[in-house]
Amino acid sequence: MSATNNPQPSDDVVDVGAATQGSIEVAPTRDRDLIRRLIDADRAIAAHALADLDPGELPRTRCYVARRGGEAIALGMEYSGWAPQPLHLFGEPIGVAAILEVGIRPRAAWVPTPIGGDPILDLRYETEKVNPMLRMAVDRGSFRRYMGDATRLVVPLVPADSGALNRLYQLGFAAWLPPLAVAEGVYRGIHRDGRLVAAAGTHVIGRGERIAVLGNVLTAAGSRGNGYARATTSAVTEALLDFCDDVVLNVRSDNSVAIRLYQSLGYSVRAEFEERLVVRRSALALPRLLRRIFGGV
Repeated sequence: MSATNNPQPSDDVVDVGAATQGSIEVAPTRDRDLIRRLIDADRAIAAHALADLDPGELPRTRCYVARRGGEAIALGMEYSGWAPQPLHLFGEPIGVAAILEVGIRPRAAWVPTPIGGDPILDLRYETEKVNPMLRMAVDRGSFRRYMGDATRLVVPLVPADSGALNRLYQLGFAAWLPPLAVAEGVYRGIHRDGRLVAAAGTHVIGRGERIAVLGNVLTAAGSRGNGYARATTSAVTEALLDFCDDVVLNVRSDNSVAIRLYQSLGYSVRAEFEERLVVRRSALALPRLLRRIFGGV
């Protein structure tokens, strides 16, 4: 997750009680072992959450656990900063509902969900945008390094390159990277005629968990078709596999060109999901939603 403001979570413990069909206690946590245990998903699927366990990332992440009768049953993790930020939810639906009610309450968030959405999330949030996505992954055994001519043009990018990176990214998507993100990540680029025309990098690296999320791959329109995206992505992947066991990425399921590129480097599809931009419903809108869900009661 990208570096942003870092507001500290409160230490309040809230008893949800009858609102969630029983006594559910919701509280913030920094217990890495507990968080890791509650991340009940395949490593490739839970890569972002696992990477946020790193000492440099966990202080930037708001983590709440729901307990029933003292037993931890659900986890919510939200990266701190200006909304919308990524939000990850794990565990029993009743615990997730409690966390969204009295723990993590973002006005807006990006949430990965199963195809078709998450009915618990829908109780409190309206979906504003849905991106159909694939999660792809590679390891040392499956990685195939790109050997084309463009590889000789690839260079490491450093914090001083953040201005050039941001100018490039504004051509394709609304990303803005502070120098710190480049310093903490792994970025590779290609310059032509003094201008950065292609780059690939990382969203987050979990050095302790030995997993990384590759992303921010873009080639300027006038420089496409030369193997630059393949060369920069290959270089970043190779660098990450020096100290990570797994590298994952997200790609839109309708982006066949990018999918073929990643497959040529050894990435394979691990899951289909939806990336949802959600906005919290007002208290007045909730009864109307419930009537719709439960058939007009």
